[in-house]
Amino acid sequence: MRKNDVDEKLSALAFDFFYWFSRFEFALKENGYLKSRTVGAKAEAGWNAFVDELHAQYTVSIEASALLAEPPEQQVVLLNNVLCWKAVGLDKCESELAKVVLLLKTVRNNLFHGGKHGGAGWDDPSRTIFLLSSGIAVLNQLAQLGSFDADYTQYY
Repeated sequence: MRKNDVDEKLSALAFDFFYWFSRFEFALKENGYLKSRTVGAKAEAGWNAFVDELHAQYTVSIEASALLAEPPEQQVVLLNNVLCWKAVGLDKCESELAKVVLLLKTVRNNLFHGGKHGGAGWDDPSRTIFLLSSGIAVLNQLAQLGSFDADYTQYY
């Protein structure tokens, strides 16, 4: 999709997704969910720590079910550096929360630096709107699950 083909609604929704995704990663760090606790390590959001701690309390929502039913694809490298799209491998995920987090991160990665052609539905604005709006709803729900709504929304 070319920039000129992106309408204001989709552009605003993409911004909102990036905003809430980055706020969620801030809230993860602020609440001790870190990728590494090693002194001097880069401060990165610990999605795995979040999943490990809260997976048993997680209940799949309507929006998360929709993402699981119609997940984003990921771009992979084939022989001779040929790029193609394939389903996200969820078989190694040990919980529903791990699956949902992987799909959220895939939406973010595809939007930020994934391929912009050739993927099923990539040029379909309604598909992109579905992924972004579902993703935002799920991020909001995960902030509630983690009990860090205030850090996530900046409402103190």
